[in-house]
Amino acid sequence: MAKLLKAGKSAKKKAAKLPLPEGVPAVPLAPPKAVRKAEAAHLAPFAPPTDGDARVLDRLWETIEARRLAGDAAASHSARLLARGTPKVAQKLGEEAVELVIEAVARNRPATVSEAADVLYHLMVVLVDAGIRPEEIWAELRRREGVSGIVEKASRPRPKALLALAQTTKLP
Repeated sequence: MAKLLKAGKSAKKKAAKLPLPEGVPAVPLAPPKAVRKAEAAHLAPFAPPTDGDARVLDRLWETIEARRLAGDAAASHSARLLARGTPKVAQKLGEEAVELVIEAVARNRPATVSEAADVLYHLMVVLVDAGIRPEEIWAELRRREGVSGIVEKASRPRPKALLALAQTTKLP
């Protein structure tokens, strides 16, 4: 019996190596499991919660601004961060952005959502620190609606100070 099973397996291997008829492309029947898994995660339909909307960002900005005005660094993370100054506020946004990129590349959906929330929080802290209201950002986004990203980016002036800081003239 074992010989029959062994013979059956070797016959299958030989059959798999037979040449394909002319004109039939040699393609696998299904993509590898890793590819299917990555595609499933990436292409999963997004179903936004019915109780959520972007107004949460306006409320978050208002909360951070209230914490800045109260100035209680002992009781508020936002107040403590703002008290440390613009360089620290900007550094924290950069750190959170890097963490988001890492999780997105790893295709870790729950961690990507969590890190994206951290990035939005720290972005709001940067805006509060800079004295920029969210409405200014929303107006800029509305201004850009319907404009190609390539065209919009090409229309921006290249500040000499930025080029000097970056020590390059090759900014995209």
